[in-house]
Amino acid sequence: MDRLDVIGNVSLDRTRYPDHGGGARIGGAALFVSVAAAQAGRRAAPVCVLGNDLAHLPKMPGLDVLDWSARRQADGPSTTFDLEYGPQGELVAVGTDYGVAEILTEHALAHVDARPRATFHVCCRRPLDATAVLGRLAQFGADFSVDFFLPSAEAMIRAAAPWLPKATTLFLNSAEYRLLEQVIGCGTLPEVVITDGPRAAVVRSFGHQIASAVPPPQLPVEVSGAGDTLAGTFLAHRSRGATAAQALAEATAAASRYVAAPSLPIPAPRRG
Repeated sequence: MDRLDVIGNVSLDRTRYPDHGGGARIGGAALFVSVAAAQAGRRAAPVCVLGNDLAHLPKMPGLDVLDWSARRQADGPSTTFDLEYGPQGELVAVGTDYGVAEILTEHALAHVDARPRATFHVCCRRPLDATAVLGRLAQFGADFSVDFFLPSAEAMIRAAAPWLPKATTLFLNSAEYRLLEQVIGCGTLPEVVITDGPRAAVVRSFGHQIASAVPPPQLPVEVSGAGDTLAGTFLAHRSRGATAAQALAEATAAASRYVAAPSLPIPAPRRG
C-alpha cells in the first residue's frame, strides 16, 4: 500500500466549549488525518512545518508511528489555533498565529516536485496557498484528495474549483457542501464525502448518493479534528479496496470514537 502524504498544519491548539470544556492540546489537520490513516493501517506522512516548540513531536509515543520524513523543521513558533465552539458543536470563532507555517506552501511545492507520483491529501486551510499546490498536483497528474475548513472554505473552494474534478475524493461538512454547490457542478465530482455532525454522513459520486452512515452515538469530549479523523480513516480503507459504503461505516465509527476520547496533550520536550 502506498504512503499517504498529508499537506497541512500541525499546531498547538486551545479549544473552548460553552460548558467550559476543552483546553490546550496538539492539533492540526495534517496530524489528525495522518494519525487516523495510520491507525486504519495506511502509512502516512504529515507534510508540515514544525517550529522549535514541536521539534520533539516525532519522537513522542503514539506519534512515532507516523512517517515524519516529510516534515520541515524551522526556527520559530509553530502554528497556534484558538477554537471556540457553540452549544451544538459548531465553530463560532477562530484565533490564529501561523508562525513557521508561513513557509508551508514553499515546503509543500518542493515536496510535490520531489515526489510527483505520491498520493496526497491536501488540507485546504490557511496559510497554505491551495491554488498553487493543487495546480502543481494537477500538472503532474498526481493522485490527491482534498478537505476544507469552514471559516476559510468559501474563498478556498472558489480558488480550488478548477482542480476539484481531478481530485479522487472531497471531504466537506454540510455547510461547506452548500458553498461548493454554488461554485461548481457537483455532478462532475467523482467522490464527495459530506458530514453533518452526529447526523448521517453520505457519499455522493457524480451527483448521486451511493452510501450513507450514521455515526454511533457518543457523548462528545472534543469535536475539533473529528472530520479529519473521518477523512484519514476513509482514505485508508478505500486504498485497500473497500467500497464507499464500507469505508464510510469505518470512518464514521472512528470519528465517533475520536470525539469521546481524551485529546492529545501538549508533550513536554525530552531532556538529554
